[in-house]
Amino acid sequence: MKNLKSISSCFKAYDIRGKVPQELNGDLAYRIGRGLAGLFGLRKVVIGRDIRLSGKEIAGRLSDGLRQGGCDVLDCGLCGTEEIYHAVFSLEGQGVDGGVIVTASHNPADYNGMKIVTSGARPLSGNTGLQKLAEYTVEEPAEAPVRNPGKYSALSCRKEYIEHLLGYIKKEALMPLKVVVNSGNGCAGQVIDLLEEHLPFTFHKLHHQPDGHFLHGVPNPLLPEKREETSRAVLEHGADLGLAWDGDFDRCFFWDEKGEFIEGYYLVGLLAKEMLNKYPGEKILHDPRLIWNTMDQVRKCGGIPVMTRTGHAFIKERMRHENALYGGEMSAHHYFRDFGFCDSGMIPWLLICSLLSKVKKPLSSLVEDMVAAYPVSGEINSIVEDADGVIRKIEERYGDGDRDYVDGLSVTYENFRFNIRKSNTEPLLRLNVESRADNSLLKEKTEELLRLINE
Repeated sequence: MKNLKSISSCFKAYDIRGKVPQELNGDLAYRIGRGLAGLFGLRKVVIGRDIRLSGKEIAGRLSDGLRQGGCDVLDCGLCGTEEIYHAVFSLEGQGVDGGVIVTASHNPADYNGMKIVTSGARPLSGNTGLQKLAEYTVEEPAEAPVRNPGKYSALSCRKEYIEHLLGYIKKEALMPLKVVVNSGNGCAGQVIDLLEEHLPFTFHKLHHQPDGHFLHGVPNPLLPEKREETSRAVLEHGADLGLAWDGDFDRCFFWDEKGEFIEGYYLVGLLAKEMLNKYPGEKILHDPRLIWNTMDQVRKCGGIPVMTRTGHAFIKERMRHENALYGGEMSAHHYFRDFGFCDSGMIPWLLICSLLSKVKKPLSSLVEDMVAAYPVSGEINSIVEDADGVIRKIEERYGDGDRDYVDGLSVTYENFRFNIRKSNTEPLLRLNVESRADNSLLKEKTEELLRLINE
């Protein structure tokens, strides 16, 4: 009988993430490897790890478990999440049927985790096998080693990955932009260095070297002090834009030439326009938290906006179903059909730099009309004891609005709308409010909703 209570709490809705060694350790990593080989029949898996000091041991034990389950392991070593995605979908014809990146993204230094994909870089999430894997890890006894363990080899496919990234732009049309890049001592810096050889940009590099000691704090660009340092560097260097990434660089954040942080919501609209300029009439996916600007921009460019549930597993599945060209979340995850329907933190900034080179206008001017037309509250997180009760109370209070339940509760009126939802990964309620060119109304309704949440 399975003792399900002993399943590690590091198994989340979309990935594996927890404290080391209390929730995630070498023994559990080994069992995860055995489970991936045994439960899903994987036979050739690409693995990698981010800069965390615990990553080498966890990746090593994961590799042992995969190999003892009869699975060959191709090890990319230190890399970003999207490098694993690229390796899996690009090497599918060579028998690669899975990938695992050992990472905890922007979490504190004592955390680590795993993001897992199967053939074609399809994500393994709670309802597609992750819960089954969690239950497997507590089964006893552990299996005996197979007679023919899998082979281990190092994998180097960064050259092909860089070539793929450069395929989204025309290098000869780029202007010599000045770009501040803040890697947060994560894994982004080594990719920037390789791209730099092919681009006419001057890079001003902050916290550029990979370093799991986190001497400059966790690589989380959304922290106030992190926003400030990137903003300050943009102004100091007179840069055309600023960029920053989390530890595994699957998210990219933008600052304009004035050092102003740009909400990810407006980047979705901007990237949708850029993609539709090349491929008109295609479908563009977006999450339901903030929608008016994205829908407006997509329709103006002749595209078809499609709203889908928040979260990478849901978006990737829907993108495949719709054969969507691009999908964007306001949380700075950007998904591309030609990138195996996966999210990338490198493709977005290359596209924006290409756009700046074409229009020859500052980045601030490209988003100012969007910001004015559809101002937003920014995502506001609240810790509450009874999240479902709060949502019911809000639904009753705003019962005269148009409601939908694609993800949490969204309520729409003529001049403002909001979405409130429970976090999939943290004990939080997340609120987003937007209006139609009315900052006073936006402020009024945001404060009104927060009072209801905090009562």
